[in-house]
Amino acid sequence: MNSERVQAAYRLAAERYGELGVDTEAAMQKLKSVPISLHCWQGDDVGGFENMGTELGAGLAVTGNYPGKARSPRELRDDTEKALSLIPGKHRFSLHASYAEFSGKRRERNELQPEDFRTWIDWAKAQGIGLDFNQTYFAHPKVADGFTLAHPDEGIRRFWIEHGIVCRKIGAEMGRELGKACITNLWIPDGYKDTPVDRKGPRERLIQSLDAVFAEKIDPRLNLDAIEGKLFGIGAESYTVGSHEFYLAYALKNQKLLTLDAGHYHPTETITDKISSVLLFLPEILLHVSRGVRWDSDHVVILNDDLAALAQELVRGDFLTRTHIGLDFFDATINRIAAWVIGTRAMIKALLLALLEPTDQLRCLENEGNLTGRLALLEEIKSLPYGPVWDYYCLEQGVPAGMAWTDEVRRYEAEVTSKRK
Repeated sequence: MNSERVQAAYRLAAERYGELGVDTEAAMQKLKSVPISLHCWQGDDVGGFENMGTELGAGLAVTGNYPGKARSPRELRDDTEKALSLIPGKHRFSLHASYAEFSGKRRERNELQPEDFRTWIDWAKAQGIGLDFNQTYFAHPKVADGFTLAHPDEGIRRFWIEHGIVCRKIGAEMGRELGKACITNLWIPDGYKDTPVDRKGPRERLIQSLDAVFAEKIDPRLNLDAIEGKLFGIGAESYTVGSHEFYLAYALKNQKLLTLDAGHYHPTETITDKISSVLLFLPEILLHVSRGVRWDSDHVVILNDDLAALAQELVRGDFLTRTHIGLDFFDATINRIAAWVIGTRAMIKALLLALLEPTDQLRCLENEGNLTGRLALLEEIKSLPYGPVWDYYCLEQGVPAGMAWTDEVRRYEAEVTSKRK
């Protein structure tokens, strides 16, 4: 895309926004300070590197067989670097515990150590980015009968408690070495396919397990604990132990970050309206941004109404500094690097759109009771020239504007990923 045309279009767009009191330069400056955490599992279909040959299970399923997925940590890092080079801004990377690299004998999940992620830490340091971490409670023989931390067998529970404990220590080491607090997220698949008789017992056991996992205090400048609920999963359609209500109550009582996943609620329910309620009682939250199609199907994020509304809520409520944004989708039907780029750029576009909104004017109209003026202005700003501002932002950040990034993905596919067998 021609740089001079982009700049000329931007100047006109900035004038239009300026007429409504919107400072486009200030909006872009604020946008630069918001990192998005890209997720490792998009690059290799949630495979990980334990080489156990265990199916994902836990209600997780990846569809598609597009060629060229990452087969090793090195390939995954190379692919991530390519994706990051096409996304404006400075971002983060989110790892699952199942992506450990062992220099010798493979360690069990309850014995993992920071050195098993040494290469990831050194890579992140070289990239100048922070890392986030996810405890892995799936694709393992000890996910017994679909249960982990809430399992009735004390030995099974103890194994997974130990896994949670070592993961928090790994997260803290990542935060210490990189100088950026690591968010360590906990999600479990525990639940029943059919309606249980005892709903209380598993939740009592889960409380005990969580208390044990979080017993050791860790400096929040190094590691932040997040807990994630879920509506249902395949094999756990009727009852999920770690529901939204359960984790909301636990997070409030223990002041943990609550993870709100865009796909973990009823189809007519969105996380947008939950944000202001939760942040009145918790200092920070974690978002897992995905796109559900009829259920928690983790489609690639696109700039749709739901995503736009999510970004608007973060900006209108002044929640950006209290919200950690991570992505959570996995699509093997399309080029995996393109999926990262499309999804991340969509999230950033949504934030830019929200930052370009004349929020102060809209709030003033609302407070005056001028709901007619509020609605009129909301409709008017939909036709403002946001595209030129986005293109200019991309060029300013040194990444391709428009569709130009797809040329680089095609070149990388032809030279690199298409040769993987």
